[in-house]
Amino acid sequence: MTKSKTINVKGTEIIILSDANKDEYISLTGIARYRDAERSDYILQNWLRTRSTIEFLGLWEQFNNPDFNSIEFDGIKNQAGSNSFSLTPKRWIEATNAIGIVSKTGKYGGTFAHRDIAFEFATWISAEFKFYFIKEFQRLKEDENDRLKLNWNLQRTLAKVNYQIHTDAIKVNLIPQALTKEKINFIYADEADMLNVALFGITAKQWREANPKAKGNIRDEANIEQLVVLSNMESINAVLIHQGLAQNERIKQLNNIAITQMKSLVGNKMVKKLKS
Repeated sequence: MTKSKTINVKGTEIIILSDANKDEYISLTGIARYRDAERSDYILQNWLRTRSTIEFLGLWEQFNNPDFNSIEFDGIKNQAGSNSFSLTPKRWIEATNAIGIVSKTGKYGGTFAHRDIAFEFATWISAEFKFYFIKEFQRLKEDENDRLKLNWNLQRTLAKVNYQIHTDAIKVNLIPQALTKEKINFIYADEADMLNVALFGITAKQWREANPKAKGNIRDEANIEQLVVLSNMESINAVLIHQGLAQNERIKQLNNIAITQMKSLVGNKMVKKLKS
């Protein structure tokens, strides 16, 4: 999405466009109007006729544009400076596949150029104009930076508030509940479901019934802390089975382990790094 800003340089309004990549393109048409408001296109074409301009534009494109047509550029450069040579922005763009200069129609119509090129054009227009142009551009960037700092401080404040809310929610929703006697003594046909109950408090079937629109299963929706604990529980359960413990004894121990480990993992710095 293109965003526009306007600066006023010695009574001349100049539009600056920025895109999603944060590249800024400045209206050359606006700059040319400072010299002659009625013949801005003529002023721009005169600038494009000079050999120094063509060399600068070609150098910029070679550094920034992998699709730049160097063969066409060489032909234009060889003609530049002669009395019969003329060049429009449209011809330059079409012939060389340039990206440093763009022509726009509609609301922000006119010829725009990357700020590097716009500053070069401002130099050609007038040293005095370029001085004030740079000052206004710097003022605009400082204002933007001040707004960014304000937004950043606001985001930090909100983050602190949300962190406390998030921490309280984790305490309520992520730490497993101690199982009731009924759940401990229930016979689980599937060992995986026994682990689900010990950690999540419900079976896979109960979760599906409560979340009919979900694409995955209860484990697909688990967060990284829960998956770490689940992996540990699977290993511990294998040891408990080998020891001959009954299912109701195992689920009780596994539930206690799930509660203890989840409390340790919630807010753990290493786990946060895994998430980022």
